[in-house]
Amino acid sequence: MLVPQSLAYAQLAGMPTYRGLYAAAVPPLAAAAFASSPYLQPGPTAVTALLTLGALTPLAAVGSASYVSLGLLLALVVGIARLAVGLLRAGVVAYLLSQPMLIGFVPAAAILIVASQLPVAFGATPPAGGVLAQAAWTVSHPDRWHTSAIVISLLAAATLALGPRVNALLPSVLIVVVLGYAYSVGADYTGAKIGHIPAALPPVSLDLPWSRLPALIVPGVVIALVGFGEIASIARTYATLDRRPWNANREFVAQGVANLAAGITGGFPVGGSFSRSALNRLAGAKTAFSSAVTGLALLAFLPVAGFLSPLPKAVLATVVILAVVGLVRLRPLLDTYRYSPYQFAIAAATFAATLALAPHIERALLIGIALAIGVHLLLELRIQTDVTEENEILHLQPRGVLWFGSARVLEDAFVQLLADHPNSRRLVVHLDALGRIDLTGALTLRSLLENAREAGLEAEIEGVPPAARRVMRRVMEHEDLPRPINRP
Repeated sequence: MLVPQSLAYAQLAGMPTYRGLYAAAVPPLAAAAFASSPYLQPGPTAVTALLTLGALTPLAAVGSASYVSLGLLLALVVGIARLAVGLLRAGVVAYLLSQPMLIGFVPAAAILIVASQLPVAFGATPPAGGVLAQAAWTVSHPDRWHTSAIVISLLAAATLALGPRVNALLPSVLIVVVLGYAYSVGADYTGAKIGHIPAALPPVSLDLPWSRLPALIVPGVVIALVGFGEIASIARTYATLDRRPWNANREFVAQGVANLAAGITGGFPVGGSFSRSALNRLAGAKTAFSSAVTGLALLAFLPVAGFLSPLPKAVLATVVILAVVGLVRLRPLLDTYRYSPYQFAIAAATFAATLALAPHIERALLIGIALAIGVHLLLELRIQTDVTEENEILHLQPRGVLWFGSARVLEDAFVQLLADHPNSRRLVVHLDALGRIDLTGALTLRSLLENAREAGLEAEIEGVPPAARRVMRRVMEHEDLPRPINRP
């Protein structure tokens, strides 16, 4: 599975096809000693390849020597970013990418991946343009299709779709490659082929365009974080099924080392493959050494990999399409509206931005992250205040998070409360519906109580949340703490 997938994802990333073998050989070996999950298989993946294409396209011509060297440098940036996160024990950032953002991004990215491979699968050569424009041109110009490429693609798609139904361990991808290779050689196939594959081990070099490093920092960090989302999902899933611990920090280190190895040995940014990891588990893997065995097997294969040169690119395109087409699911995106219009807006905006900004999808991810943070802050600025009056006793119950951003809302509600109930004699503030109270919130509550008492009311607080008892006790007991600064 790894050999054809690595070739296919190199093609997707805009790298020379054989570079996928380099990105698949050494990274599993490098990561094995550090990995937390026994099943993860580091190597080229579809989403990481697409992100790589988007990051490098503005900087160099696809497939050029400059493009390749920038791809190596990008892998080092991704590796350093992941290694830093792991060593600083900041693996929690893997959970900070909001689900609505990912719900919008994943199907849009899958659409772009499928669209990018359609011209190859149809054997067409569309004019220069965007990914979606080239796919639309290909579909609308059947006279430019290559009949043999279409036949190969259809047969490959049928084999890949039916293989797992026969047996989960059936090497469908390998079968497709063998059949495609046999057809190419036996029928003298005239369509696009993989071409030259050096019969050698991966080159080791740090002769890279270091002066271009600043342009790769932002996309490298985006790839490091977004790509790790898939890795974390795989590891968490199998850790739960096996009832064994999983350490995000260790996995960040492992994936960082894997990318450093990819950058030094002629590859490009790598991630963790769900399909290969699932197959690894199904085959009986018990430790992370299983990925090292994969790397060793591929290293042994590299000196004879040149025989794959006649393999039609249409086969690889079909492998990519079948690997991601199942991710084109719009129902989860639409269902988000039922839960929260705000979160649906994040998902929809990320989906639209990913398609509109292609191939620069890292910008769409930054937009989605900014929207998620903005909506979160907007919602936390809102604090609901429930008010009831009983026997001249006012009950004020704020709901939400009381922090420096929402304290002013509570102040305004309190002033309005006193104005609406001039005959009340007692105020009870119930805090049991608050999720969190920061120092500004605690100071605001103390000020409200003092102001209520100055207005002639008896005032008290009930139901302080356990997490806030410490700060509330200190604020209420110490008179030398500052009062909240009056804000306009």
